[in-house]
Amino acid sequence: MQDLFTPTSLLVTGGAGFIGSNFINHFMAGNKGCRVVNLDLLTYAGNLKNLAAVEGNPDYRFVKGDICDARLVAGLLAEEKVDAVVHFAAESHVDRSIIGPDIFVRTNVLGTQTLLEASRLHAEGVPGFRFLQVSTDEVYGSLGAQGYFTEETPLAPNSPYSASKAGADLLVRAYSETFGLATLNTRCSNNYGPYHFPEKLIPLMIHNILKKKPLPVYGDGLNVRDWLHVKDHSAAIERVLKQGKPGEIFNVGGNNEWKNIDIVNLVCDLMDQRLGRPAGESRGLITFVKDRKGHDRRYAIDASKLKRELSWEPSYTFECGIAETIDWYLANQGWVEEVVSGAYREYYEKQYGQQ
Repeated sequence: MQDLFTPTSLLVTGGAGFIGSNFINHFMAGNKGCRVVNLDLLTYAGNLKNLAAVEGNPDYRFVKGDICDARLVAGLLAEEKVDAVVHFAAESHVDRSIIGPDIFVRTNVLGTQTLLEASRLHAEGVPGFRFLQVSTDEVYGSLGAQGYFTEETPLAPNSPYSASKAGADLLVRAYSETFGLATLNTRCSNNYGPYHFPEKLIPLMIHNILKKKPLPVYGDGLNVRDWLHVKDHSAAIERVLKQGKPGEIFNVGGNNEWKNIDIVNLVCDLMDQRLGRPAGESRGLITFVKDRKGHDRRYAIDASKLKRELSWEPSYTFECGIAETIDWYLANQGWVEEVVSGAYREYYEKQYGQQ
């Protein structure tokens, strides 16, 4: 295990998104005095209301901007004396990447290269500088009924989204090998928890059950995913940032495989209990739809390296995590409705004006 790295000024890209905002809330709660600069373009999935808990904190700064803007990135690194970058910013929805791959390549590949180049130049004057790339298990492709993705599994992405993330990961490796930039790379399984954009599986099911709308399930519903609570993921990223050996890759998983249809059935049953509906009523809303193109059959993460080398393992059981997640969405219907209607995007103008 590496000696503990303690950042003093952190640049977080994509910090208004689902995982990024959860990470900032987690990190700032436990790292008093560390400056956190959140660079986010506020595309459809970025929501500053996710960060209400830190908005007034003098150690927190939000900057609306594009990670492809080299001048902006370089200026922030220098101005804020950044000694670590945690890079979440990405186009991330597979269905959107099938409809329009271009923006995925621009943001996920070119944006990452822009950040890496600015970091390389900046790091020359910052001893101990680190760059952490937050990636996905989807870069590994699809598994059969047996086996797990390890850090040595060859990259074999099957969608424009996962291909763009694999390209970014390879650039991170290249900057480590060629330029000696101190990089780290995490690859996580499916996340769930609060502030998840409602087009994703679990929050979509919760929302549609409330509205008694159809619950779309791709294909036969037997695709398997490993589910990781976003708070566990945030803790893992912090652990890797502080204790991971530069140049290394760490898989982050929840040890928690579920078929999509079983997830949907479980959410239906828990929602029926909470809403006082007859048992099984919401399952009647399930509607099987045409399968997604290139739909990977199974993902499963082997996170033993992270446990062995950095003593991290998930703290949430899925039964506890999914119940807590459903309760959060039911208690925060105002947040959900603003996201669904698009009204949440007005918040930036009200809060920040033309700054």
